[in-house]
Amino acid sequence: MAIARINLASIEIDKLNQLCANIKDIAEKTKVDIHGPIPLPTKRLKHTTRRSPCGNGKASFENFEMRVHKRLIDLGVNERALRLVMRVPIPENVHIQIEMME
Repeated sequence: MAIARINLASIEIDKLNQLCANIKDIAEKTKVDIHGPIPLPTKRLKHTTRRSPCGNGKASFENFEMRVHKRLIDLGVNERALRLVMRVPIPENVHIQIEMME
């Protein structure tokens, strides 16, 4: 049986969870097998900069961090379900990748 593997990634976890809930609702309506959303490890991107632009004075630093949250959903292949998933409005900062598996 073929499945569609959906990879989702975003820096905004609220929009990511909302999109996962929409896909889950579609799977329930079309009665398709679904596994997930499976939370994958969160990637933390850290950047440290010095506060003083000229380099004189006290050596104080600022730390910035951006977190990339990821989810994985396996969806049973059904033409109607995949068509509905394609029509779901995707928020601006959410990256989606759909891969067909055997």
